[in-house]
Order: sequence, then C-alpha cells, then structure tokens
Amino acid sequence: MERSMTKIKTSALLLSCTVSLASCLLLAQVQRPGEYPRGEKPSPMMNFFVTSEPIGDGGNLGGLAGADAHCQVLATAVGAGNRTWHAYLSTQARPGQPAVNARDRIGKGPWYNFQGEMIAQDLAHLHGDTMELAHQGNNLNKLTGLTEKGQIVPGLYDYSDPRDNDWNYAKTTRFSTRHEMLTGTQTDGTAFTDGVDHTCYNWTSNKSPAPGTSNGNLNAADGRPNAEIGFPDRNGGGSGSWNSAHGTRGCAQTDLPKTHGIGLYYCFATN
Repeated sequence: MERSMTKIKTSALLLSCTVSLASCLLLAQVQRPGEYPRGEKPSPMMNFFVTSEPIGDGGNLGGLAGADAHCQVLATAVGAGNRTWHAYLSTQARPGQPAVNARDRIGKGPWYNFQGEMIAQDLAHLHGDTMELAHQGNNLNKLTGLTEKGQIVPGLYDYSDPRDNDWNYAKTTRFSTRHEMLTGTQTDGTAFTDGVDHTCYNWTSNKSPAPGTSNGNLNAADGRPNAEIGFPDRNGGGSGSWNSAHGTRGCAQTDLPKTHGIGLYYCFATN
C-alpha cells in the first residue's frame, strides 16, 4: 500500500512538472524576448519612450511638427496622451530659419520609461554636461530604452538576419535589427553647424544620394545628406553614443536599414 501511494505521488509530481514545462514553453513562444504581456499599461510616470513604429518615409518626418505628432499618436494609443510629447530631434540653420536644439525641446526632466525607471534626472545628466556627469552617464541602455508599448528594441545581434538591411523585410519583421534612433544632433544635444546636412533637410527629405556621390562613410565625411543617429543600447558603429554615433547612408526609407535602423526616434514629454 505504501509503495503504491509513493508511485501515485511520484506520477503526480512528474505530471505537474510536465504541465509546468509545457506552460513555460508555450509562454516563451507567445511572449518573445522584448515583449511584455498584452494589456500591460505604461507607468503613469512614463514621459520618455522610443517609438515602436517609424513614420515610414525615411528622413521625411513632416518636419518637427510631423515628428511630434507621431509621438503624440503613439502615446495616446497606450493611454499617455494627456502629456505633450516632442521628438528628440535637432534642426540645422537654414536661410530665414534658426537652428533648433533637441535638448531645448524636451522639458527639464526627470524622465521615466514605460516601467517607471528613471532615464535621467535633468538635461545635464542626460547629456553629461560636465566631466563628472559624462563619466557617470545617464540610465539609458538596452533594458531601459523601451518603446511606448514596453518593448525592448532589437539590437545589433539579437535576431541577426542578412535581410535586416532590406526595408521590405524589416518593415514586416518586428524582430529585425532596428536600434538606430534618428536625432540629427551632436552629443551635447545641439544642432550641427558644419555645413553638412545631418537632418535630411530638417526632416523633410526622403532622397537617396545621387549615384556615385556616396562612398558609404558612416560619418558623412563625403558631405552627402544623411541623418545623425544614436543607439539606446550603446552598441554599434561610430562612437556608440545614445544620441550622436554616426550618419545614415541617405534619407530614403530604403537607406535606413543599411546601417540597422528603420526611422525610429526618442520621444519626451514636456510636461
């Protein structure tokens, strides 16, 4: 009798473990890395996110107004539309148009992500305005640079696929590499003044370089129109900076995936 009871208990334990394992495997299939459970809402403190979707027209975001509107639409969709959202983008001086610095558009801080984790206390901490703050760094990294949906942005080697640099593949594949954020800014959050177009003509151009005019240099040394980008995961070419690492290969939507981006950018609430 005692031996029979032991067999029953053992069988029940094995069944329980099997069910648990099956549940874990099912969860792993449904909830891939970088995604949070459906229905989870952002923290009421959220006033920073990475756009989960691009506008889809390369460097033509409709200017700053169009980029801001995209931030507002995405925030509203997750219940955070009660704030005023601005894109972290600089524009360069043009005839009759003064430059606009990204750092001047996003409020004073502090800023929190989807989970309520602080990204930076203020503008000085965000940009490392002093030697001490630059050494300390802000809290923007792969695990905190979340979208408005709470997703981790797929990084350089997360789901590596040779098709990642093809927009036709990337636009339908949520897990393609897409960790480049459009900024058009220098590391201190200010606009470029060197005469090279780092903002796709202030976020209104979707043009590729003319044939034979681009040498593929990531730092735009050839003077072609491009968009300066940064990495929330701090992993990539150039300096690896969160806001000013290198330029894109051009301003067309098909140009952006060539350096592992799709036209995403940072959004900050100003209130």
